[in-house]
Amino acid sequence: MKVIIAPDSFKDSLSAEGVAQAIAKGLAQVWPDAELIKCPMADGGEGTVDSVLAACHGQLRSCTVQGPLGGTVEARWGWLAESATAIIEMAEASGLQLVQPGQRDACASSTFGTGELIRAALDAGAQRIILAIGGSATNDGGAGAMQALGVQLLDAQGATLARGGLALAQLARINLELMDPRLAQVRFEIAADVNNPLCGPHGASAIFGPQKGANPQQVAQLDQALGHFADHCAEVLPRDVRDEPGSGAAGGLGFAAKAFLGAQFRAGVDVVAELVGLEDAVRGADLVITGEGRFDAQTLRGKTPFGVARVAKQHGVPVIVIAGTLGEGYEQMYAHGVDAAFALPGGPMSLEQACSEAPRLLRERAADIARVWRLGAQRSRG
Repeated sequence: MKVIIAPDSFKDSLSAEGVAQAIAKGLAQVWPDAELIKCPMADGGEGTVDSVLAACHGQLRSCTVQGPLGGTVEARWGWLAESATAIIEMAEASGLQLVQPGQRDACASSTFGTGELIRAALDAGAQRIILAIGGSATNDGGAGAMQALGVQLLDAQGATLARGGLALAQLARINLELMDPRLAQVRFEIAADVNNPLCGPHGASAIFGPQKGANPQQVAQLDQALGHFADHCAEVLPRDVRDEPGSGAAGGLGFAAKAFLGAQFRAGVDVVAELVGLEDAVRGADLVITGEGRFDAQTLRGKTPFGVARVAKQHGVPVIVIAGTLGEGYEQMYAHGVDAAFALPGGPMSLEQACSEAPRLLRERAADIARVWRLGAQRSRG
């Protein structure tokens, strides 16, 4: 029996590696001789670095960078020496989790620290940089990151713009002369599951600005400022990418990465699946078990179980999902490669209790799945 265990993290509870370990322990209780292969996964958001490094035996590095609202934070990033590949989670430097809910400020927050992480990867000799851009606190069109990489954003008096998306309304000129020349030698990939354009009713400001602290008036101002930024970028860069899918990801960091760095936009789960060798692992497997904290209709938008199920079905391997909760519309995934789905709690339980007891619950649910599978196999042989 060969089983691939490829879950995402359970937010506020367990890392993807922790989830995979708990599932493996439960399966081993029933299938002591099974080949259990752990492939912790992510979709370009939280946990991407940890999942890739766990699977690829890479190196975890860190550096001190500017946080989304100033100050400093210690940000982690991943390094795969054999392929000279850096994996950067922008949330480590510019993430929403770094800002208290009452202090969120979409107008002033900056991606400058993310640019500093990119610079650290360049210093390490990176030839490929993967930007996982989920969970941002920013709405600056990636301007801060580009400033950290040498791009000068100047107002009408020739002074450097203040940080943050709202300041882009004062932009008069972009100077690329001091942009780090090493950037041209690096292949950039954006790992994300957001397809929004930069501006407009479906753009970065309108869709994601409110959760980052913007009120309706500020949303309109930010949208206009990002459009103004894009106008100036179009004057000095080869392509105007503001309307391309994904340019609105991470408050517009997707736009800057495409426009200034020539980054390729890919579904985050596909990038991680490639790095951890998911397809090779699935080939010849009897079963794939995946999971996430909440399994619902949103999973169809490129979340980890969706990507894992797609790979498994290409090889005719059945897929079972173990989730913290089963939300509205999860049944839609049955038409996209998932064969069965199970929630963790076996009875009434608070969210806090479910999170704290997740390892035990995962072991129990995995063991139950193995017993049912074994029973079905016995009946089919009989």
